[in-house]
Amino acid sequence: MLQRRPDPPATLAVATAVKARATIVGSMVGVMWVQEIVDALVFRGWLDNFGIRPRTLFGLVGIVCAPFLHADFAHLIANTIPLAVLAFLIMMRKKRDLAVVTVLSALVGGLGIWLVGRGNSVHLGASILVFGYLGYMLSRGIFERSFWSIVGSVVVFLVYGGALFGVLPGQAGVSWEGHLFGFAGGVLAARLLTNRAPRVPAPARVPAAARR
Repeated sequence: MLQRRPDPPATLAVATAVKARATIVGSMVGVMWVQEIVDALVFRGWLDNFGIRPRTLFGLVGIVCAPFLHADFAHLIANTIPLAVLAFLIMMRKKRDLAVVTVLSALVGGLGIWLVGRGNSVHLGASILVFGYLGYMLSRGIFERSFWSIVGSVVVFLVYGGALFGVLPGQAGVSWEGHLFGFAGGVLAARLLTNRAPRVPAPARVPAAARR
C-alpha cells in the first residue's frame, strides 16, 4: 500500500524559497564582481569601452553589457546593496518577475541613453537596473492597488525615495539618462505585470413589468 508523504513544514518551504531567491541575487552580484575583478587585474579597465556610447553603432553593444560594467570598485559597491535588496523584493511574488523587470529596465534604459545621452560619453553601471527596480517597486502599488503591493511601495519609497533625485540632470559624472530611462523601464514592467483580479460583472436588473 502506497503511503502519501506528509507535506513539508511551512518553515521549510519558506526557507527553500528564500534560499532560491538569494541564490539568484547572489549569482547576479557575483557575476558583476567577478567581471570587475577580471577587468581591473587583467584588462586594466579596457572592458569599460563596451559601455553605451550614444548614437554610435558600436554603442548598441553597451545596452547588453553596460549594466554589468563599472568604472571602479567604489562604483560597484555603491550599486551592490540596493541592487541586491530590490531584486530580492521583486521576487517576493514570483521569481520570473525579476527577469522581466531586468530585461525591460536594461532595454528601455539602454535605448534611452543611446538616443538622448551626451555625445562623446560612455555610460555604464548597474544603476540602470537599480533605478528600474526602484521604478517597478514604487509603481506596482499604484497599478495593482492591493494591500501588500502598496505596503511594499511605501516601504521602498521611505528607504530609497531620496535616490529619485538621481533622475535629474546636473551631477557631474552621473548618468541621469540611465537613471531616468531605467526607472521608466521599471514602471513599464510594473504595468505589464499587473495582476488584478478580474471584475465580476454586476447582475442585470430586470424591470418589474418584465417579471410578471
